[in-house]
Amino acid sequence: MTDTAKTRQMAPLRTPTDLGADATRDIAAALTGVLADMFALYLKTKNFHWHLSGPHFRDYHLMLDEQGDQIFATTDALAERARKVGGTTLRSIGHISRLQRLSDNDADYVTAPDMLAELAEDNRRLTGFLRAAHAVCEEYNDVASTSLIEVWIDEAERRSWFLYETTRSNH
Repeated sequence: MTDTAKTRQMAPLRTPTDLGADATRDIAAALTGVLADMFALYLKTKNFHWHLSGPHFRDYHLMLDEQGDQIFATTDALAERARKVGGTTLRSIGHISRLQRLSDNDADYVTAPDMLAELAEDNRRLTGFLRAAHAVCEEYNDVASTSLIEVWIDEAERRSWFLYETTRSNH
């Protein structure tokens, strides 16, 4: 083994980037915070998906399954983006619970309309968190992260919209 290879193996976990130390710290923190919220929202969406009941069960069950899949699909890209900019990211469920800003719902029973309303509000809050992360990435000219975040903002807004419209009364 060469001296260079030995040095690489002993070096701390770092990915080279041209963004600089401040950018690495701030962007990775912003992305990791959003990632914690995505996992919290994913699990709440699946919780409600699993515990739905009522006359619209099939429609709501399928919608929440689709939304859960969409939310989960962001997680790997978020974590990898934090690593690509030279930072680290989530390491455990405990780490998620320390960083998440969206609250869990451990209630034994929640009505379907309350589930949908809560998820709509969580998706609206997530949109705000995504906008804040976008601003951090934009400050450091991290166009790759801002581009991804813009798509996730659109997806969160669409989920909020669908959830809101599903809970509207016909009166």
